[in-house]
Amino acid sequence: MRVLMVDDEVELVNALVERLGIRDIDAVGVTNGHDALEKIYEEPFDVVVCDVKMPGLGGLDVIKKVKEKWPDLAVILLTGHGSTRDAEEGVRAGAFRYLMKPINIETLVEVLREATEAGNGRGDGQIP
Repeated sequence: MRVLMVDDEVELVNALVERLGIRDIDAVGVTNGHDALEKIYEEPFDVVVCDVKMPGLGGLDVIKKVKEKWPDLAVILLTGHGSTRDAEEGVRAGAFRYLMKPINIETLVEVLREATEAGNGRGDGQIP
């Protein structure tokens, strides 16, 4: 499984990439939406995990652009600012799941597996 982690918090991206690697998940991290889109153009990924609130190109912008070009690519949105409006917009845009920070690594791994097993990049729109 190849995962792209996108968050403007450098320490969080590095920690999640490392923790996923320990669990035999190939993860790559970037710290903004523009770099995320460039990475997706350059390399194949099974799942994108993207923060909603980032300077510049935020997670909702990223998911819309991803779904235009790669409709089957699963996108999981993360947020530390629980907004029902953002969650609903993310789900409408095609988010596989919408998760709150701080994220438990085992929960993230479980959702990543669900996303890859679903195979079509569309989740149940669940907002826990």
